[in-house]
Amino acid sequence: MQVFIRNPRKFRRGSLKKEDITVFNKKLKQSGISPLIIHSSYTLNLATPKKFLHWITVKEFIADLVEAEKIHADYFVVHVGCHKGTTEEKGLNRVVKALKKILKETPELKINVLLENTAGMGTSLGHTFSHYRVIFEALAFPDRLGVCLDTAHAFSAGYTINTPEGIEKLLAEVNDSVGVKRIKVIHLNDTADECGSHKDRHVHIGQGNIGEAGFSCLINHASFADVPLILETPKNEDDDDKMNLETVKKLYIS
Repeated sequence: MQVFIRNPRKFRRGSLKKEDITVFNKKLKQSGISPLIIHSSYTLNLATPKKFLHWITVKEFIADLVEAEKIHADYFVVHVGCHKGTTEEKGLNRVVKALKKILKETPELKINVLLENTAGMGTSLGHTFSHYRVIFEALAFPDRLGVCLDTAHAFSAGYTINTPEGIEKLLAEVNDSVGVKRIKVIHLNDTADECGSHKDRHVHIGQGNIGEAGFSCLINHASFADVPLILETPKNEDDDDKMNLETVKKLYIS
């Protein structure tokens, strides 16, 4: 299960109440749901050149991690960020600087930080796994750092994961950069955009350009046998989530 721990489009305006944490933890245990994944706020930008925004990103990131740990979350997913018209190199250096401070100030936490790949819109980083190589190498491959693979983002970034050959090429690049085992979560989304378009429009599973054949190859690949899949598909009707879940189940070969 993936949830937001707070309003994703605003800066922090408070903390979780103790009684809410208690109730959530009780219901989570009763449900048997695992793992629990927290998606970061969209206001965080690890790569920003603005000093104040960089400072507030690190500050709120740490606060979010602490709260996520309190509700027994396993993973915290975050976008790498945008370099805002500077350079990719400088943006990646700022990402490293931010993550180094975040990990250093939270050594007691068990929750893993997962960097999510992007479609490459605008000045966003993380659309190629060479970016991850830079980040992971600079941080000496910490145990608490991993990757969240978004299928729609990968396709829009130029990875032809709608074919078996394209999936193998993606895996080879990931393995060469950070290691396939660093992929801890997959966001399962089809896309309305062409491969390499660098746009980001999620659509229902099998109804976009990745298609049922692409998803069948991906979810049945041995490398992803134990990786949790999270649907981030559109929800225009109450039954849309059920529809997408049934499509994925149909494609899965048990």
